[in-house]
Amino acid sequence: MTLAEVMAELAALEDPKVRAVNERHGDDHGVNLGGLRALAKRLKTRHELAQRLWRTGDTAARLLALLICRPKAFERDELDAMMREARAPKVHDWLVNYVVKRNPHAEELRLAWSSDPDPVVASAGWALTAERVVKRPEGLDLAGLLDVIEARMQDAPDRLQWAMNTCLAHIGIEHAEHRARAIDIGERLEVLKDHPTSPGCTSPFAPIWITEMVRRRHEK
Repeated sequence: MTLAEVMAELAALEDPKVRAVNERHGDDHGVNLGGLRALAKRLKTRHELAQRLWRTGDTAARLLALLICRPKAFERDELDAMMREARAPKVHDWLVNYVVKRNPHAEELRLAWSSDPDPVVASAGWALTAERVVKRPEGLDLAGLLDVIEARMQDAPDRLQWAMNTCLAHIGIEHAEHRARAIDIGERLEVLKDHPTSPGCTSPFAPIWITEMVRRRHEK
């Protein structure tokens, strides 16, 4: 399929009701993600097409690009530029989780992004840090991370605050020696304490999140 044909298929998938729901979350597209994934499955991996889709600037096209690209094929500067262009929350999330985490430059970008003055870019760095806390904590200064979270999380913009809070919770869940301090920071800052939580889901409020996940592990 050519770029024009793919864009036409994306246009055909547009649903005003889906767009209305997505726009409430800051995502300016109306394509059902199931339909988008089905299209990606038909296209399979096509990195060059993915790059061309990304350059359109269209949110649905960028989401499709992230599904059909080769994550390891991107250069560091290319990913940095893409992150600075990724303003839609879903594009940002997929770029971090589907592409950057699988790229050999992930650690270099994590370090660079975590202190970036752009809070959206910084949130990507903190998301990558949260994953390292869980999967590869060796070499991380966990106490130092807690110092930064304690000093900056409460006043951070929404996306950065969410990523820092996730990192705080993972430190408390995964590392017993820092658990009491992580819970104490969460209790004092009260970040996401009143965040709406669906029935059956765990609150993102760090003290509740940490306590619940530790309890579940002890029950196994």
